[in-house]
Amino acid sequence: MAKEKKSALEEKKGIQEPESINRSSIARIKSKRHKQPSTEDLISGILQGDITALSRAITLIESKNPAHFEKANALIKGCLPHANKSVRIGITGVPGVGKSTFIESFGLLATSLGKQVAVLAVDPSSSVSRGSILGDKTRMEALVKEPKAFIRPSASGESLGGVARKTRETIILCEAAGFDTIIIETVGVGQSETAVHSMVDFFLLLKLAGAGDELQGIKRGIMEMADLIAINKADGDNLKQAKVAKVEFNRALHLYPKKSSGWQPKVMLCSALKNEGIQDIWEQIQDYVSLTSKTAYFNKKRSEQNKFWLIQTIEEHLKSNFFNDKEIKVALEKQLQLIEENKTTPFAAADYLLRFKV
Repeated sequence: MAKEKKSALEEKKGIQEPESINRSSIARIKSKRHKQPSTEDLISGILQGDITALSRAITLIESKNPAHFEKANALIKGCLPHANKSVRIGITGVPGVGKSTFIESFGLLATSLGKQVAVLAVDPSSSVSRGSILGDKTRMEALVKEPKAFIRPSASGESLGGVARKTRETIILCEAAGFDTIIIETVGVGQSETAVHSMVDFFLLLKLAGAGDELQGIKRGIMEMADLIAINKADGDNLKQAKVAKVEFNRALHLYPKKSSGWQPKVMLCSALKNEGIQDIWEQIQDYVSLTSKTAYFNKKRSEQNKFWLIQTIEEHLKSNFFNDKEIKVALEKQLQLIEENKTTPFAAADYLLRFKV
């Protein structure tokens, strides 16, 4: 008789509180919880592969508290010499394409091959409540229990297109912790792909067959960025449609100019639910890494990405400094009031505010 599969949410039964409780022990444990580890302790823990230290460090660099800024910078500086030893894979696709199921199957294959896998899942934040569900761990029940895997959901916050503000720094921490396969899952809303493409080595686009928009196959942008297109859910009654879609996407790919990497993107079929085609996709990624490493394109691309993120970081700091300036905050409120009263235009107000020295 097959063993019943347990949900990750129901692994252990609750522990009843004993009749006699040592209050002093409870107080001692609570005091340790409130004690904040030093930067050196966090770096040491990360380099030893301590997941708790890694999680706390990621929380620190994601913090918007200005008091944490210096400590976060020290963490990145301490981990940087131990980073850049992984393959970074970006995975995107529209909601409902099966990204979480695919990543779980892909991650389990990688761990079975001895890889250390870190999944950085960026969940969309509500523009109304600013909240996020962060449910990726729940949807990856098998992978979350794998000792060689680490799943970190992060809220997209106010960042453009839904890419978490500190995703790139998180990659560095994960690499320093020994993870050699980094997977970044985007929100899949259209704009996040550009940002993710600028921080990964290999970009995988998941598509659905029979989505109703044949023009998607020849649209520029996301298709040009993809190093591989995988048509997911190619099983059952959907298999015939998936095969037709594969032919259409292959035709579309030949309309695009050749990539500077020398790599020719391919279209493949897969079923993450039935774990079919995942091995073939893994082998394609290994072929890509091998090809681009031989031509030196792999390192060249990372160098270009570092330059891009230098500019992005400067822009982010300028924006933060501008809106946090006390004088500008007061002037901004006045200009907003003038706009509401139709006494100035947004462009004139912006020109006025930009004259302030930050």
